[in-house]
Amino acid sequence: MTFSAADVPAVDGKTVLVTGGNSGLGREACRVLATKGARVLLACRTVAKGEEAAVAIRAAHPGARLDVVALDLADLASVRSLPQRLPADVDGIDVLMNNAGVMAIPRTLTQDGFEMQFGTNHLGHYALLAVLQDRVVDRPGARIVTVSSGVHWQGRIRFDDLMGATRYAKWEAYCQSKLANLLFHFALARRLAAGKHAAIAVAAHPGYTATNLQHVSAQSDPGLMGSLMTGVGNRFFAQSVEMGTLPQLIAAVGAGVDSGDYLGPSGPFEGWGNPKKVGCSSRARTETDQERLWEVSATLTGLRPLA
Repeated sequence: MTFSAADVPAVDGKTVLVTGGNSGLGREACRVLATKGARVLLACRTVAKGEEAAVAIRAAHPGARLDVVALDLADLASVRSLPQRLPADVDGIDVLMNNAGVMAIPRTLTQDGFEMQFGTNHLGHYALLAVLQDRVVDRPGARIVTVSSGVHWQGRIRFDDLMGATRYAKWEAYCQSKLANLLFHFALARRLAAGKHAAIAVAAHPGYTATNLQHVSAQSDPGLMGSLMTGVGNRFFAQSVEMGTLPQLIAAVGAGVDSGDYLGPSGPFEGWGNPKKVGCSSRARTETDQERLWEVSATLTGLRPLA
């Protein structure tokens, strides 16, 4: 389908929460949805960066309604206490966009002792749904959007060593976390349907898009591959953030989207191009792994959304 930011429908009166709304895909999603009339909550680890993004968006679009909310997905205490930091007049969320993430970093741990990529990219968003479910799952027309990646095809869930304590490779851990995103997405879609909840679950991936994720990865562990990705790769091969954000914008507010759908670019290897519904690996579709990951996540976080 041919789709651009201009094709995003008006969403006046809707409230959208975007994790990692201060940069990259999240910032662009916040900008577009704010210009279409949404009340946008930028949930960011660093409030100052969120405020800088909000100021820039308001400068270009004076009518934009934006609030910055502190959220550290690598700290379950921060996730649990998020409802207390939401604006008092926010009683429901129409779009929960699970966008934030870290990519291919040296092994570090979250505040709760989880491997950082698995803990942030998957467990943090799993926990976020648990604490916000009362505001979103039964809201008419609501959508829970999970941002995965094409590298999920290389992912394996190492249930015997989820945290990479025995063996850690940064790209392997990233691919695992992105596969976990899709396992979570499909398990969520099934639970929403079984419970006859109003919300739907939609997933998306940006293809090869030039964002600051690559720069953070390269800065944390410099090397030839990182330099190529952030330099030559991003400059000559990656698509723009504006294009890369389109799949998650359709997932959030586009027409013709069903629960359980997965959207990504239509070009070669799903790296570039206009968005469309895409397929996924057989591992992402394995229901036993979806359910096992859900149960493991509940045990690790002490939270159980849609119980």
